[in-house]
Amino acid sequence: MSEYKSLGLKVGLEVHQQINTPIKLFCECPTSLEEDNQAMIERYLKPVVSELGQVDVAAFFEWEKGKKIVYEVPGRSSCLVECDEEPPHPINIDAIKLGLAMTLAFNGEPIDEIFVMRKTVIDGSNTSGFQRTAIVGLGGHIKDIEGEISIQTIAIEEDAGRKLEDAPEYVKYNLDRLGIPLIEISTGPDIRSPEQAKRVALTIGQMLRLTGKVKRGLGTIRQDLNVSINGGVKTEIKGVQELDLIPKIIENEAKRQVELLKIKDELNSRITKEEFVRRALEMDLTKLFISSKSRLVQSELRKGGKVMGVLAPGFKGILGRQLMPNRRFGTEISDYVKALAGLGGIFHSDELPNYGITEEEVRDVEKELGLKENDGFVIVVGPEERIRKALQVIKDRLAQAFDGVPKETRSANEDGTSKFMRPQPGSARMYPETDVPSILSRELLDEAKKIMPPTPEEKLKILMSIGLNEELAKQILNSPRLDFFETLVQKYSNVPPTVIATTLENTLKYVKSQGGNVDKISDEDIETLIASLSEGSISKDSLSQILLEYCAPNSSSDLKSIISKYTTMSDEEIVKIVKEVIVRYREEVKEKREKAFSLLMGRVMEKVRGKAEGKKVAEIIRQVMKEELG
Repeated sequence: MSEYKSLGLKVGLEVHQQINTPIKLFCECPTSLEEDNQAMIERYLKPVVSELGQVDVAAFFEWEKGKKIVYEVPGRSSCLVECDEEPPHPINIDAIKLGLAMTLAFNGEPIDEIFVMRKTVIDGSNTSGFQRTAIVGLGGHIKDIEGEISIQTIAIEEDAGRKLEDAPEYVKYNLDRLGIPLIEISTGPDIRSPEQAKRVALTIGQMLRLTGKVKRGLGTIRQDLNVSINGGVKTEIKGVQELDLIPKIIENEAKRQVELLKIKDELNSRITKEEFVRRALEMDLTKLFISSKSRLVQSELRKGGKVMGVLAPGFKGILGRQLMPNRRFGTEISDYVKALAGLGGIFHSDELPNYGITEEEVRDVEKELGLKENDGFVIVVGPEERIRKALQVIKDRLAQAFDGVPKETRSANEDGTSKFMRPQPGSARMYPETDVPSILSRELLDEAKKIMPPTPEEKLKILMSIGLNEELAKQILNSPRLDFFETLVQKYSNVPPTVIATTLENTLKYVKSQGGNVDKISDEDIETLIASLSEGSISKDSLSQILLEYCAPNSSSDLKSIISKYTTMSDEEIVKIVKEVIVRYREEVKEKREKAFSLLMGRVMEKVRGKAEGKKVAEIIRQVMKEELG
């Protein structure tokens, strides 16, 4: 913690959670994903000036890519609204109520009159070129052991299209997800450590799940992080889906900004920014690589491509500098080239000779570009029009290094690192939505209060009151299956809540630890098991065995056929087995009498495990022993 305090770490969270309403935010289509696509449409989107006469920098960046946008149009979960061929319908009031309920739960102030705004987005994720969003609440706070965290805004907005493919010439989306209601909860930059960020995200997620009104599963909740340190800038990292990744991503971003500030100081001690700009010349290097043994180079040359390079004055040893695990300063430049110029990457002087490029070729490049003592270079290979664009991108990013940390939006990687996504949007991207009428919140507040979630502390007490011990209650409280647990408890009242909770939280973990493919287990599968338990057709002791068999590698058996193999034995069947075991071990039983119980219990359970509960078996063994031994 002291390390991050000295760095001046500041983190803000934006939690986006899909709301589980029957219909989308601005039409009556269902909020479900589907693959039954009935049409395909193609578009090109371009930025326009705002009411202030400005063009948003992030929108301009996306337009510069020049990509065609392809949309798959599902027949059931999209309509003309998603295709931007029909005005939006009135906003989904149930979604607004949830936003107001969460505002009240965090002690915020509901907006008196709620207006829908348009937020410019032309990466193709929305057919209209903007996302509709409505702020419903301001202020409020979250309690944390390290202090209160402020809530800045609570908004209701439409989810984006589901990206299917991102190719050099086009990007493809499915419209089934577009328009699903989202609640966005944004904190102030009050978080001071990576672990605190995880706790705050967990608390917000818990509060949302406690309403019973949100979706669950992969992709239904995601966190964006705003991270900065002293001397750095606020950097937005988008798309964190796993809670456990939050601390690692923040830690790595802090490291990245520290290293970029060190690079800034080192560069400015070597060379001025003005001298860098003056000396950073571009040059066609194709002639030096005509006979290159690099497969990548030869592949591009055969297609009519070129090899071009740019001198990087003052950058020797810096291009290969590690900023975070497995990502170097050269990687940052490569990300810019991939995002804006559509090329696969770059070669730079700190990593060569390598990739089939020889030491002799490196010396030829150095001579051609006129490298001095502290200079480096960057090489790009591909079609000339893309290379020209890439060289300008490279020079711009190298020049930014003299100023420290660039203001950008990054996307989260699965390993806890991040990569450049686009420049950060400015204030020119938001303007009013004229097709959707405003809403007076006071008319909805009474209904919103009815769906306000309890606090996590209050909910923990409720869970313990129905028989869960504190540890199991905490597991369920933190589980994304909390609402499913409550549904099963209510629906199958003769099954102890402890059994249901243990199945959801511990049995599934056990099956996974034994190599079972738990991704195969659906909610419907779990309910089938609990229903069978409720009917008395299986015992609770059989649950893990059934799931292990169902999830075994290469298993093709359906769940119901496996359940039928574990049908609960009748008392008569158990009595028969107990008597057979007693006959087999008669001498030992006569000698030990009551002390032979453990022996008999072990031998009988070997025969009935999964088909009879241990408690029932123990009762029958004691009864038969009493009858047999007198």
